[in-house]
Amino acid sequence: MFVFLPFNNLLCNLLGISLTVWFTLLMVFIIVPAIFGVSFGIRKIYMKTLLIIFKWATLRLERGAKEKNHPLYKPYTNGIIAKEPTSLEEEIKQIRRSGSNKSLDTAEFELSDIFYFCRKGMENIMDDEVTKCFSAEELESWNLLSRTNYNFQYISLRLTVLWGVGVVIRYGFLLPLRVALAVTGVSLLITGTTIVGCLPNGRWKDFLSKHIHLMCYRICVRALTAIITYYNSENKPKNGGICVANHTSPIDVIILASDGYYAMVGQVHGGLMGIIQRAMVKACPHIWFERSEVKDRHLVANRLSEHAHDKNKLPILIFPEGTCINNTSVMMFKKGSFQVDATVYPVAIKYDPRFGDAFYNSSKYGMIRYLLRMMSSWAIVCSVWYLPPMTRQEGEDAVHFANRVKAAIARQGGLADLLWDGGLKREKVKETFKEEQQKLYSMMISGSQSDRSRS
Repeated sequence: MFVFLPFNNLLCNLLGISLTVWFTLLMVFIIVPAIFGVSFGIRKIYMKTLLIIFKWATLRLERGAKEKNHPLYKPYTNGIIAKEPTSLEEEIKQIRRSGSNKSLDTAEFELSDIFYFCRKGMENIMDDEVTKCFSAEELESWNLLSRTNYNFQYISLRLTVLWGVGVVIRYGFLLPLRVALAVTGVSLLITGTTIVGCLPNGRWKDFLSKHIHLMCYRICVRALTAIITYYNSENKPKNGGICVANHTSPIDVIILASDGYYAMVGQVHGGLMGIIQRAMVKACPHIWFERSEVKDRHLVANRLSEHAHDKNKLPILIFPEGTCINNTSVMMFKKGSFQVDATVYPVAIKYDPRFGDAFYNSSKYGMIRYLLRMMSSWAIVCSVWYLPPMTRQEGEDAVHFANRVKAAIARQGGLADLLWDGGLKREKVKETFKEEQQKLYSMMISGSQSDRSRS
């Protein structure tokens, strides 16, 4: 029994040394840089190395597939049906022109008009632009993650070994490190905001609150190995305004808040999220709504307006789409945040899907599983553009203002600008959409009848 005592002491000493070294590296390379907002450039070197490996793996995969006559899956990046932006009236006239000898100016109704609606229905079934917004973005290259090539088959031993090494690195080293950093960041956020919340209101409390939030968000960014490039920082949101951005993932909040100070808006939750919300609101005037209050649009608008018009409060961060879209498009912005008479600061966020899929499909994954997928990916690489502030023009209603802001975000981020409501992710198409098409057709028919009567 005494023989094992030296061995046990040696094991304890080694364990203590390992923990000391681990904690020292964690402090020197992650936590301290997060506090002061500096970077050693390690993540950028890591990203460039991954790109070289991805390029080699993709070329080897394509060459091996060609040798074995295995066609690889190639996603349709531009859609499978070519569509030109034409109006209902123009397309129906084109159908009439090719299938009828009657004058287009005097025709009231032709049976060939039915073919327009049949064709549109088939196009939307085959190439539904709404459904594509809620599925993972496909890649043309392989990033050593299993999701990218559906019909991947064994090509070579070197490629298989490389994939296996990647699995060991991601799950054996990166995942534990990232979980430890995430726990550290969240714990510091709860502890720091709770302590600051006990201080009296004033400049000192505001200063500590801002920097504790910023430090903790930066630690959480490092927990995802996020490599973020910010553009046009002179347009960053200022106090007394509303920051609106396209929405791809719940981490959009962390991505933006690691570069600035924001007041969050959201619904009150329970569990760990509820603990975080209650701690944060003690240190900073965030806006949390009870479940029963969310449906009261008048109450929501009043609280947003009251906050936005206070120049001493942080800008409000809002995602007007109301749901996550898959990094390819921007869908309809809810008009609520644009009814407030305040300056709007648009922000465009675009993720690089080669390193990991940031899209959160809440219909498919729970939050815990999603976070594990994110933390086991290679990295989160994204670009953030701060756009010039925008205000409502004279005579412009909230809907047109929202569409103008949305178009600016889509244009800057290289995203498709869609008019569809993101609520279609879980709901059926509203009857108003169908009625709108019926009204357009009836107006065209009635217009031709009135033109004929006038002539």
